[in-house]
Amino acid sequence: MSIKSDRWIKEMAGKGMIDPFVENQVRRGVVSYGLSSYGYDIRVADEFKVFTNINSTVIDPKAFDPRSFMDLQADVCIVPPNSFALARTVEYFRIPRDVLTVCLGKSTYARCGIIVNVTPFEPEWEGTATLEISNTTPLPAKIYANEGIAQVLFFQSDEQCTTSYAEKKGKYQAQLDVTLPKI
Repeated sequence: MSIKSDRWIKEMAGKGMIDPFVENQVRRGVVSYGLSSYGYDIRVADEFKVFTNINSTVIDPKAFDPRSFMDLQADVCIVPPNSFALARTVEYFRIPRDVLTVCLGKSTYARCGIIVNVTPFEPEWEGTATLEISNTTPLPAKIYANEGIAQVLFFQSDEQCTTSYAEKKGKYQAQLDVTLPKI
């Protein structure tokens, strides 16, 4: 398995792997996004689900209460102290059968105590990725929509997987919106 370079990512984006695709890194006045040397810096869309404990619910991944979130569409999202928000990527991904991705939060946000958690994009998964943005600080934290939030690294195997995400009919296949936990 090898990590893929910007040339490979650009070639694959031309085949629909990332849409929309920004072929140069945009940096001036924004948290950077677009193609980088060995990855792609994804953007967070302007649709957020901000966690609230107004209903005093227990967090249960098998029976998640959607009332635990306040929906927000805005250019900026304020994540409360010691809380989190869900969002989605601007980009829609179509991952090839012999590729697995790892996604890591951007250092600009990490240096502010903001952690981004995204699970790997499995072979033949497609959709917008749901992002979990945690504010680990005792202060409110600002997230900027349509700017960089995390970096995706692409790893290509020497062989194709036995069963792809599409073949096992993964529950998050082709998601377009911020998607809550499913069983």
